[in-house]
Parts: sequence; structure tokens; C-alpha cells
Amino acid sequence: MLRSKVETYKYRVGKNTYIVININQLAAANAEQGNVLASNALNVQILKKSKRKRR
Repeated sequence: MLRSKVETYKYRVGKNTYIVININQLAAANAEQGNVLASNALNVQILKKSKRKRR
């Protein structure tokens, strides 16, 4: 993979919060002989922050 650009945006509509993730990737591969695979695979993990406990 040559380049990866990730942009995240957070929108709030009423009580709901929406997360938009823009992912742009560029992959290239070449070979003189044999097989070549340019993988554009991506792993995304979204975690929710836990709220602090009040005492």
C-alpha cells in the first residue's frame, strides 16, 4: 500500500451522534514474472468511550 488517508467527522442530530469515516487508499503492484496482488484491505475498529463514574 502506498498511501492511506483517514478523515472522521462527528455529527449530532437531536440525541443521536453519527460518525462518518472517509478512507482513501492507494495500492500498486508490479512484477516482471509471476503473480502480484495489490491488497487494498482495511481493518476498522470503533470503540465507544466509557463515561466517567460520578460519586
